[in-house]
Amino acid sequence: MQGIYTHDAPQRALNFLVSQTSLIEPTVYATKYGDIQYAELIPVDTSAPDWIASVTYYSSDAVGQAAWFSGKAQDVPNVELLREKFQTNVNMAAIGYRYDLEELGTAQLLGMNLNADKGVASRRVAEEFIDGVAFAGDTGKGITGLINNAQVTATQAPADGAGSARTFASKTPDQVLRDVNSQLTGIGTDTKNTELADTVVFPYSILLDLSTRRIDTTNQTTILEWIKEKNIYTLTTGKPLTIKGLVDKLDTAGTGASKRMVAYRRSPEVLKMHMPMPFRFLQAWQMGPILFEVPGIFRLGGTDIRRPKAVRYLDNI
Repeated sequence: MQGIYTHDAPQRALNFLVSQTSLIEPTVYATKYGDIQYAELIPVDTSAPDWIASVTYYSSDAVGQAAWFSGKAQDVPNVELLREKFQTNVNMAAIGYRYDLEELGTAQLLGMNLNADKGVASRRVAEEFIDGVAFAGDTGKGITGLINNAQVTATQAPADGAGSARTFASKTPDQVLRDVNSQLTGIGTDTKNTELADTVVFPYSILLDLSTRRIDTTNQTTILEWIKEKNIYTLTTGKPLTIKGLVDKLDTAGTGASKRMVAYRRSPEVLKMHMPMPFRFLQAWQMGPILFEVPGIFRLGGTDIRRPKAVRYLDNI
């Protein structure tokens, strides 16, 4: 009789779940999350083999200068690359979802398709995990992220006109613009003008303040608009400076748990995150008498900053 438990019910439930995953997974993979920012701000490299144990890369800095040269001379100036070898371990993480026999049996009985909610939730959790590793790394795995790499130059925001406070909240629009431009030009100076920062990331609270505080009481222009218009990158290239805000991650990333700004050139030549195995679901399986699971796994390393001088931190903002 339909609906009565039989010994083959678990197998039928598993077969039903396997068939349903082919409907669920396209929806899961197509779902976008607007507040997951790592893929937008950090180049992601998925080219390595799925099960590779580590990725080796080199941090390099070019040394050399062109000079006037005679056609009869033999001492051609040469460029040298100072290279330092690094290795990033690739680790696996997992998150999945489950159904019990009753849920699957009811869906079968009523001729219903399973919805994708559990699968979407699983991938959401995976994306949040990856986002955190990309920006802040993981101390347990010994990896760092975009916002806390020890090789990157970290400077302190200069004091305001009164010679005391350093935070943006106490500074004039001109002083804030000066501080932002100092990081952009600092990267140019450190790299002998071979790198030009095109991206600035603020703590979300700082970005909110800059986007709502006007440059004076008679002008509708906000400080953020002022920075977008007058920053040295835009004035030099004619291109817009990318300015983003991160929720939570930068609020205590600076020296003494202060707020930190990050400026950098957003390019795989400068930084990248290795993800040999993007998030994927494995075959559904029966994990107990009445429980069925669809595991999801992914493998990734930290954010490798290959040219540390093309990145700068500004603390105590």
